Amino acid sequence: MAAVDAGHAESYAGWAGHDGLLRSRAPNRRLRGHSLRHWDLRTEARHVERRGSSSMSGALQKRLYGAYVTGGQARAPSDLRGLAPRVPYFKRLVKDHFPDNRSARVVDLGAGYGALVHVARLCGYTQVEGIDGAQEQVDAAQALGIEGIRCGDLLASLREFSESSVDVVVTFDVLEHFEGDELVEIVDAVHHCLRPGGRWILHVPNGESPFFGAPFHGDLTHKLAFTRQSISQLLLASGFSSTSAYEDAPIVHGLFSFSRALAWAAIRTGLRIYSAVETGETSGHVFTRNLLAVGIK
Repeated sequence: MAAVDAGHAESYAGWAGHDGLLRSRAPNRRLRGHSLRHWDLRTEARHVERRGSSSMSGALQKRLYGAYVTGGQARAPSDLRGLAPRVPYFKRLVKDHFPDNRSARVVDLGAGYGALVHVARLCGYTQVEGIDGAQEQVDAAQALGIEGIRCGDLLASLREFSESSVDVVVTFDVLEHFEGDELVEIVDAVHHCLRPGGRWILHVPNGESPFFGAPFHGDLTHKLAFTRQSISQLLLASGFSSTSAYEDAPIVHGLFSFSRALAWAAIRTGLRIYSAVETGETSGHVFTRNLLAVGIK
C-alpha cells in the first residue's frame, strides 16, 4: 500500500484563508435494511465519480504522492505566523470535539506540516503526535519548528498502536484517498486502536453538496467522496456506536468572517428550500463542499 497520508492539504472550502467551522449538526442516523437501497455506498457511487485504483498507475501514484508539496497540493507557510488564518478553525474543532482531558492521546494521521498538532498543543494538549506519508510535509513541519511529526504509511502506522491505546484519531482530508478493501482496513485499524468512547474525527469531500466537485476533483489522488449517510453507514457497520456530521462553514472571528457567515446562512436557506421541494426533507442537511464527521467507539 502506498504511503498516502497527505491530509490537511485539500481545498479547505468555507474557511481557507480566513475562517472555519459554523456548527450545523446532522442527526445520528442508523441505516436500517429498508433504507440501504437508497443510501448504500454502491448507490452513491452512481452519483459520485470515483477514481478507482485501476485508473491510476503505480508510477503516477508514486509521482503525485512523492511531490505533494511540489505539485501544489500542500502549501506550507514560511513561518508559524503563516498559520494564523487556520488557527480559528482548528481551535473550534479542538474545543468542540476533543475530550476535556488535556492528557488524552491524540494521533493526527495525514498531519501534513502539523497545523492541527500545533494548535492542539497551544490549547494545552500534551500527548499529540502526527504522521504523514509525504516526506516533503514532514520536512515542512520541521522547518516550522513543529515537533512530533513523522513520516510513515497510514495503515502500517495505525497497526503499530496497541488495542484501545488512543483517545482521538484525526484523519483530515485523508479517507477520500482510499476505497474498497483498503478503506475497510483503515476503518478497522482506527477502531482497534481507539479506547472505548474514543473519537474518530474525519474531514472529507461532501458528495451531498452541489459544490463538492472543487475539492474532490482538485486532487488526482482522490477516489471517493462521502455524505453524512455514507459516513454513518461505514462507521456503524464497522462497530462504532454513533456518528454525527457537521458543516464546514465560516466561524465568526471578525467583521469579514461575520459577513461571510451571514451570506452563508442566506445561501443555506435557499439550498434547504430546494431540497425540501425535491425530497420533502427539511432538516439534517450538510451543504458545504467538505464535511466534518465524528465517530464514537
